[in-house]
Amino acid sequence: MRSSHKAEPLRVTRERDLVRVTRALFDEKGMQDAPIEQIARAAGIARGLVYRHFSSKEELFVLTVTDYLAELDGVLAEAIGRARTPTTKLERCAEAYAEFCVRYPAFIDCALSLMRRPASDLQDVVSESVWLRLGQGMARCSDQLAVVLREGAGTGAFEVDDPDYMANFLWTSTLGAMHLARIRIGLRQQARGVPAAFAVEPEQVVRSCVALAKAAVKA
Repeated sequence: MRSSHKAEPLRVTRERDLVRVTRALFDEKGMQDAPIEQIARAAGIARGLVYRHFSSKEELFVLTVTDYLAELDGVLAEAIGRARTPTTKLERCAEAYAEFCVRYPAFIDCALSLMRRPASDLQDVVSESVWLRLGQGMARCSDQLAVVLREGAGTGAFEVDDPDYMANFLWTSTLGAMHLARIRIGLRQQARGVPAAFAVEPEQVVRSCVALAKAAVKA
């Protein structure tokens, strides 16, 4: 009993360290591209020890996403807390979310990667507890926006039939739009069908995301 009591804090600490190292590598590279060998080396442990804490690389990846979501949850709460009216809360929330994506390009990659993958496939390679933690992290963030939308609908400031649906719609719409801010390049067609690239500034996309949120609920 004594041995297992001592092992538990070590396991939790090492899991947290591995998630921290993985996220640091993601942020450094700007995408979710960090081999297990590199993660283990950065954490100062053998590769095999990583799989003592995670059943697969996907499980470590998912927990890294939940780490981003935990920070984002705090960022959204702080942004909303500084506002007073539903419209200002919506603006601050949309702006904070978009700016978080600008600050952490790897978060955009991670989130879009999860959305592209069938949920049943992901459930097959991660534990139930990890799957639950991911769902909790995503729900907490979207609920921040849903609460604002519900308040706005209640006061007549917004036209929203289903705040939870609209929160999820704006969540995914912003992720797609912020990918444009990530690559910073748009395309237009010139004469004779010749494509031409033009620069896209992240700040411009952030403003567009705020405008989209307000337009979607007729604020």
